[in-house]
Amino acid sequence: MADEENKEDFKYIVRLASTDVSGNKPVRYALTQIKGIGNSLAALIADKAGVDRSIRIGKLSDEEISRLDETITSVQEWAPDWMRNRRKDRETGKDLHLIGTEIDLKIREDINLLRKIRAYRGIRHEKGLPVRGQRTRSNKRSGLTVGVSRRKLRK
Repeated sequence: MADEENKEDFKYIVRLASTDVSGNKPVRYALTQIKGIGNSLAALIADKAGVDRSIRIGKLSDEEISRLDETITSVQEWAPDWMRNRRKDRETGKDLHLIGTEIDLKIREDINLLRKIRAYRGIRHEKGLPVRGQRTRSNKRSGLTVGVSRRKLRK
């Protein structure tokens, strides 16, 4: 009887920080499905929210899930500076920690700025070439030139 109640209470998908998280994973690994949260930050969030890291996230009560969500949204205030993912932001000059779609938006803005000021990196992004100095002779090959061409045998 108690086993059936636990099955009904189990959540297979948990919504955290506007992301669907698999309920079958332990809290520490489930939080890493949210963009911008890695292993060490996930462990820190679970500890800060007062939730056991090893329990499956689908077994948590609604109150514990809301505590996790509040902790994730307030990570900017309590996370150490060295753990944040956007140090010395271009507009504000502050250390930020972005989560979810905010990361994609900021990266897109940065690349558009590089294109606009015609920086070398921006031009490489435009052309679809490697940006960080990788070689293009043997790697990053596309189109008809891929592969090794053989010489025709003469008869």
